[in-house]
Amino acid sequence: TCLILLALNIGAGAIFAPEKPAKPGYAIAVMEGGAEKAGPKEPEQPIEVLMASASAEKGQATAKQCAACHTFEKGGANRVGPNLWGIVGRPKAAVAGFNYSAAMKAKGGNWSFDDLNKFLASPRGFVQGTNMSFAGLAREQQRADLIGYLRAQADSPVPLPKAAEAPKK
Repeated sequence: TCLILLALNIGAGAIFAPEKPAKPGYAIAVMEGGAEKAGPKEPEQPIEVLMASASAEKGQATAKQCAACHTFEKGGANRVGPNLWGIVGRPKAAVAGFNYSAAMKAKGGNWSFDDLNKFLASPRGFVQGTNMSFAGLAREQQRADLIGYLRAQADSPVPLPKAAEAPKK
């Protein structure tokens, strides 16, 4: 009986042996040029235009996503991310006591409306090597609303960009 079972096991292993892949892992089928075939992407509007219709109230609702890692009040503590009070116009990587990534420290300059817009769209795209794991906000108006809220979180808010001061027609 044991010899028959051993022979069946060897025979079944030879017949039903799985094929070993040359490269371990799973192959994922992706259509090439899928984004182009879906239709032309709408061109992004400049942040100056978007800020004209930005709502700080809507931005405050969006900021709830950020509250897990950031604080917004004056003198607020750093969490996983730095405190964001007065971020608009502030130098990058300037919050005392927060350990910024080398990439963020090397970026330099001040947080302008345009820089914040690009960073909020894709943090790792704007500052390659940042420690921020947030994927980004895809909708332009949502980013503008959030920037409007961040702008309001300051002792003296930075003036809106020139295009934002003109009323919408």
